[in-house]
Amino acid sequence: MARQRKTVSESNKESKSRNSSSSNGSSSPQSKTPQSKSVFIYWKQVAMVLVLGVTVVFAIMGYLQTRVNTPFDDKKVIVKSGLKVPEQFWGTYRPGVYFGLKTRDPHSLVTGLMWYFPNRLGPGGDGIRHWCEQGDNLRKYGWLQHDGSNFGVQEIEDAPFKLTTSFVKRSGGQHGGEWTARITADVLPEYQNKVPKSERISLIWYAALDKDTEGFLAPTNSNTDLTGIRGETSGLGQFKMTLFPQQGTVDHESYLSTVVPGLDLLKETVINSLRLDPGGPRKIVLGGAIDPPGGPNGVPNLVATQITAKLPFSIDIVFESKSVANVPERLLGDSYTKSLEWLRTRFDQRFEDTFGLKSKGYHAKHIEFAQAALSNMIGGIGYFYGSSLVQSRYNEEPVSYWRAPLYTAVPSRSFFPRGFLWDEGFHGLLISQWDLDIELDIMGHWFDLMNAEGWIPREQILGVEARAKVPKEFVVQWNTNANPPTFFLTLEYILNKYEEQLTNERLAHLERLYPRLQAWFQWFNSTQKGALAGSYRWRGRDYLTNKELNPKTLTSGLDDFPRSSHPSDLERHVDLYCWMAVASNTMARLAYLLGRDTYAKYKQTASYLMDNGLMDELHWSNFSKRYADYGLHTDAVKLVRPKPLPRQQNQNLEMVREVLKRPEYRLVDSHFGYVNVFPFLLRVLEPTSPHLGQILKDIRRPDYLWSDYGLRSLSKTSPLYMRRNTEHDPPYWRGQVWINMNFLAARSLWHYGQLEGPYRTVARELFEELRTNVVNNVVDQYFKTGYVWEQYSDVTGEGSGCRPFTGWSALTVILMSGGFE
Repeated sequence: MARQRKTVSESNKESKSRNSSSSNGSSSPQSKTPQSKSVFIYWKQVAMVLVLGVTVVFAIMGYLQTRVNTPFDDKKVIVKSGLKVPEQFWGTYRPGVYFGLKTRDPHSLVTGLMWYFPNRLGPGGDGIRHWCEQGDNLRKYGWLQHDGSNFGVQEIEDAPFKLTTSFVKRSGGQHGGEWTARITADVLPEYQNKVPKSERISLIWYAALDKDTEGFLAPTNSNTDLTGIRGETSGLGQFKMTLFPQQGTVDHESYLSTVVPGLDLLKETVINSLRLDPGGPRKIVLGGAIDPPGGPNGVPNLVATQITAKLPFSIDIVFESKSVANVPERLLGDSYTKSLEWLRTRFDQRFEDTFGLKSKGYHAKHIEFAQAALSNMIGGIGYFYGSSLVQSRYNEEPVSYWRAPLYTAVPSRSFFPRGFLWDEGFHGLLISQWDLDIELDIMGHWFDLMNAEGWIPREQILGVEARAKVPKEFVVQWNTNANPPTFFLTLEYILNKYEEQLTNERLAHLERLYPRLQAWFQWFNSTQKGALAGSYRWRGRDYLTNKELNPKTLTSGLDDFPRSSHPSDLERHVDLYCWMAVASNTMARLAYLLGRDTYAKYKQTASYLMDNGLMDELHWSNFSKRYADYGLHTDAVKLVRPKPLPRQQNQNLEMVREVLKRPEYRLVDSHFGYVNVFPFLLRVLEPTSPHLGQILKDIRRPDYLWSDYGLRSLSKTSPLYMRRNTEHDPPYWRGQVWINMNFLAARSLWHYGQLEGPYRTVARELFEELRTNVVNNVVDQYFKTGYVWEQYSDVTGEGSGCRPFTGWSALTVILMSGGFE
């Protein structure tokens, strides 16, 4: 500003001088031109610099704002999908419903089942089953057998009734083939004499299209067949679904043809159409052709058929494609039964060939459990399409990711029917043993969701059905936040087991995957690095909260496991250090396999991080003799209810954290649990390290991690053992037994039991003991409760958390088989 005032002053003097000269005739207009031009040029240059600077700033900001939702610029991993993979085109790809089929098409026709018992129907449609809901309190449901491609058999116990749902696919035509689904309903044996003969079941089979699917649906009627559904879409051509009763007596049928505003409102739309028919007692029917409120709104995109029948009852739903010609007979009745029996027999043999449980001496009950656990993992694979909501610090509001498909398993059909990044790496360890190509397909879909930064959103909530199941606060994904890179475990396993079986097509798949793996590794290595060389820190902890006893670290996957009490930039996390050691080692192996010159770089990084000396320097506590996080910490914290102010006398104020002792920078070694044994869990420790001996000794201590049901997540001696994190949040990773971590522990014990070293014998003994404890408890709880659970009590062994949880808890199958490498 001083320079600007001086220039103006000089300009005024010059102006007076010019005026004076002009008045006495000593100057001409031409004599003023050079000076005027120089001032004009100066201001023009200043303006240009300012405009250029503003433009650059806006360009940089625009670039940074758009990177979060800009796809990674390289070849897609998935080059074949939809009808190009006909054996995977149709499937039970709606894990969030009790039974339904759809295609691997972004805008697929969706089909599904609802049911209720008219004599037990409550107000507002209470008692109608559709989505898998914990609140339905079904005694049991889940797949008994499912091969991921051709068939599946599921049992549902809605006491006092039992439904069996199954399907069989058949190839043919140009639109992905045909299939038949069978639904059987009966009274459970123990209730046969307690259920009145007047009991009926109403089955509702529907087909629906989303708003972007081009096509139509319509009900069909004929003199010989029950009501069915016909239609046409661009992906399926012309098709029809026909219902054929196989057992029992049909009381009445009805249909609904209408417009549904979204696939998340199918059940609500059906409920709103139900009405009492004056033609009979308690005769509840669908409403027929119904225009939506406000009048006609285009062609119907929901057609449902209701069959009300006496029990026992069985019905086949046959999907037929017009493009299939010269079919000898329908997949119906005896033909369906024979096909299903043959597929089940083949499944039994393939299961034994893969896992060898019978040859290992397991009883029929254990094998029944193992088949169900695997089948629920495979049968829980979904196909989703949509966009995530993502946020970066450069965006004021969340923005939409690009619309994309995701083929993935899910942790839980009831509570988490969507994709989770760190869960999926664990899922892949089991899926790849059953079908390597399905697992490679899943991995390819996940890595095609990578953005230009090398980041993958950790929770995938794609499509209206998935979005409807997620609390609002968990929908938005932040691009600063990671999740454990467990896909490197999957890759490590694939390289160990299948290196000789990697066909040209599979190698080409890995070649396309490799650049994205490089970007992912680099994203972790740059965004999650710590303040000291070689250290790493999970982002996403809340620095400002005063509601949590110990601020959660959701990004680590171990949500409320105790970390430093006061999050800071100087933290370093031992579990993330170990994940990066495994990641760099796996990248080196893959680079070597693919003949990439980047092998040396990753090998050097792996050697650096696998150096136990560096890890000890960063994380080993000589005082407590354990590995630990480092950060700003105090154990002197508690939750208290604040004293209300006079105007708050009638309010129940939420509890807040009170800090009783000033925190200090230190190793967080007053806790002992899963995080502290990560160097052992991920096999970073040398087999001769004395620290390995200490860990093996500590995990076997009953007051530390050992229980009769597996390793507990947090030691009984920890100040936060089974403590609530807020008054609303019960303990989660603070003592319960988690199967994924017990799987890693058993895998490591098996590993160290194979290597020469001073702890070989004790590792072998602990392996057998731990495996027996975990397997027996999970199997016992399955037959006692009907479910595989999210976690298990370290005191009683009882399942807790959500159910069914046949995501990583299904790794029990590998514990039984011993297929760790």
